[in-house]
Order: sequence, then C-alpha cells, then structure tokens
Amino acid sequence: MKFERTALPIAHLWSSPFVRWQGSLADVSSLDVAAAVAGDALAQRQVDRAAIDSLVLGSTIPQLASFYGAPWLAARLEMPGISGPHIAQACATSVACLVAAAHQVEGDADALPLVVTTDRTSNGPVLVHPRTRAMGGSPVVENWVLDNFAADPNTGKAMVATAENVARDGAMSRQALDELTMLRWRQYEQALADDRALQRPWMQAVAIPAGKGKVLRVEADEGVHPYDAAVLAALKPVQPEGVVTFGSQTHPADGCAGALVCSPERARKLSGGEGIVRLLAAGFARAAKAEMPKAATTAAERALEAAGIPIGDVRLVQTHNPFAVNDLWFSQRTGFPLERMNPYGCSLVYGHPQGPTGLRGIVELAHALRAQGGGIGLFTGCAAGDTGAAMVLRVE
Repeated sequence: MKFERTALPIAHLWSSPFVRWQGSLADVSSLDVAAAVAGDALAQRQVDRAAIDSLVLGSTIPQLASFYGAPWLAARLEMPGISGPHIAQACATSVACLVAAAHQVEGDADALPLVVTTDRTSNGPVLVHPRTRAMGGSPVVENWVLDNFAADPNTGKAMVATAENVARDGAMSRQALDELTMLRWRQYEQALADDRALQRPWMQAVAIPAGKGKVLRVEADEGVHPYDAAVLAALKPVQPEGVVTFGSQTHPADGCAGALVCSPERARKLSGGEGIVRLLAAGFARAAKAEMPKAATTAAERALEAAGIPIGDVRLVQTHNPFAVNDLWFSQRTGFPLERMNPYGCSLVYGHPQGPTGLRGIVELAHALRAQGGGIGLFTGCAAGDTGAAMVLRVE
C-alpha cells in the first residue's frame, strides 16, 4: 500500500529504553509505562494535546484492564475526548499501527493521530479458558507468553525452528551467523559511544512513581550483555545439529515507543527544522509454514514495489531480527550489504518487547538517515505466524 501525504516529524518520535524481561519493569504494567513515557514525551515537546484527534494503541500481551486500552490510555494522557483502535499483530504491530494512522491522514490532511506501542513480556499473564463439556468442566490454562513462544498453533513449531529451516535453505554456516552477530554488537556499541550521544535525542526515559516518594527511573537499555566472539563460538546450538544459538537470537524485553503522524506540511511546522519522515509505502507478507524469517524479506519486497523504489535506491535498512538468520537471508536475496543494515543497533542485541519493537527500529532508522543527510530507508521485520511487515520511508 502506498502513501501520498503522510509524514512523521522526527522531533516527535521516541522510544523508551528496552529492559530485558524480568528486569526493572517486570512488575509495571505496560500501560503504566506507556502513560508515563508518552506523557513525558508530549510534555517535553510541548505538544498541544487538544490538537490530537485519535490514539492508535499497539500492544500484544494483555495487562490488567487492557480491555479498555485505547480510551483509558487517552484519558491518562489528558485527552479524555478521543480514542481509537487497539492493534495486536505480534512483532508487526508497530507497522500495522502506523498504517492505521497513515490511513487517517491520507483521508484527512488535518488529522493528527498519536501512535503509542507498548508491551511487557515479563510476568506474562496466565489465562484460564473454561470448557463446559470437559471432564468436570476442567479448563485449559494458557501462559500467554511462554506457551506462544513455544509453538505456533498452525505448525506446532517453535520460532527457533523456523530460523533453522531458513538457515538450512540459505546454506548458512554457524560461523557466518556468529560473525554477523558480532557486527550487530559493534554497531550497537557505536550508539553507546560518548554517553549514548546517538540515542539521547530520541530515547525517552521511564519515570514512574514507586511509592514513598520514590521514582522508578530507567534511562538506558538494561540487560544487554557484551558480546565476545570466543564466547559466541563456544555456545551450543539451541536445537541439536543446528546453527542458531542463544547468542545469535534476541531476548524478550519490556518497553514502549510513540510517534505523531500527520501531513508533511504539519510535520515541517512541528519538526522545528529537525526534518521529517515521509511514509512512502508499507507491505505485509506471510511465508510458508515454519519459515518465519523469510517473511521479512518478502514484506520488504512488497513495500518497495508499492513505493516504486528499487533496492538500489535504499540508503539504509533497519530490521527487527530476532535471529541473525533474518538479516543474512535478506542480504542473500536482495544483495543489500549487511554493513548498511542496522547502523545504530537492532532488536537482535537490545531485545524486543513485540509491540514497540518495530517503532523503535523506525525511530533509529530516521535518525540514522538524518545523520547522513536524508534519503530513503527501509524497515522490515518478521512476526509470529510466519508473517512480516515493512515500511519504506524517506527522510527530508
């Protein structure tokens, strides 16, 4: 799908730090995190909240009272007169939310939707599904996070199995995946240089009252362990005779991200000279059974085709890559250099809270392009159910 008149003001894009699951945010509702972070982001940017006319909420893991998700969050953000859709599409949620907001702007140039994506993989809820006709009415008990990590109900396969299938199809060696993982770590290290100089313009700290006058404050990613080539090489594969290790795959995390979506004219006024992101096209895809990493590449190809842009015109690519396999498959199929992907880090290294993962990637991509003078960028990533989502954009 192609967009003609939708943009994001770069100064009005943000992401919280991502915190490895069971860390500092483990006992905080993702909606509480979203309310605190988005509220601070809007206040610091002096956004006129009365001008925001809808809220698109993206989250994939139920929280207490999330049945009221979008209207409740809007009220907590001091915008009690608005609401909007609540979207859950696994790790494709961020792209789906931006698409929903973009459609509003495409239809009404005066629209100003706010996109907020948030999730907490920590302490996943346990759902009890009643079964009237079961023996004694015994229920089915589902651990929302762990059970769905363990297997896709359509295939019976775990996500790591999909990575092994694609690695096999791409004739990927263990060494190649480890080398790519080390490259991604070095790129992330660059974002941490000079007291996180590359992250500070967009990373919005989490600051939540913690009782007795205390504040729970998280200013930087937590739980990211330094990578070492020798340590990577010593790790055993997750599956027997496989090539994917716990080092070449991501970890679950908690966090949130946000963006204002509007017309290019309005974005320029809001940006304060910092530039805008033009949304050009989006694409969604589904791979064959148990081949999830391939879907990110197919989605990217569809988005590029919709935008009418060849891969050779793309300056930088940002990916949601739960496995190093994802990036290697993308590079094999498109010829795009691995070194021009994920210049400031990626979810392989800093983790993924599902709902906000894609939006953080788009925020990083926008700032990386701005640092290089603008140009065309591509975000893409895979998602549960052997699906993928991509967004083509241009920074001006």
